[in-house]
Amino acid sequence: MKVAGLGFRKSATLADLRAALALTGCPHPDALATLAAKAAAPPMQQLAAALDVPVIALSEQDITGVQTATTSPRIKARFATGSLAEAAALVAARQGGHKSQAQLICARVKTADGLATAAIAQRINP
Repeated sequence: MKVAGLGFRKSATLADLRAALALTGCPHPDALATLAAKAAAPPMQQLAAALDVPVIALSEQDITGVQTATTSPRIKARFATGSLAEAAALVAARQGGHKSQAQLICARVKTADGLATAAIAQRINP
């Protein structure tokens, strides 16, 4: 199972989320993941509908302390994890399996305008 973790600013559009996902090299993941506060945002719901995949909504507590490959000082200060996109992808990819583990297959990428980030994680055991 491949999960795309997405982080984005309120002003991000569907095109921004698509651009971030395209930068990962995995344009059609099995699910999208982000914070619950962003999961219902129109661009996120539009992307999920276009890809016909679920959105996994995570709490801030779910991503707190998750070790990530990259670090944004702003995200680290706010959520105690280096990358919202990477942490969301990793946590969501682990869900649904007993003692499941996940690994990043694409570290955080950021759109040129900085409005959206994406990362891909894959469950490595059932």
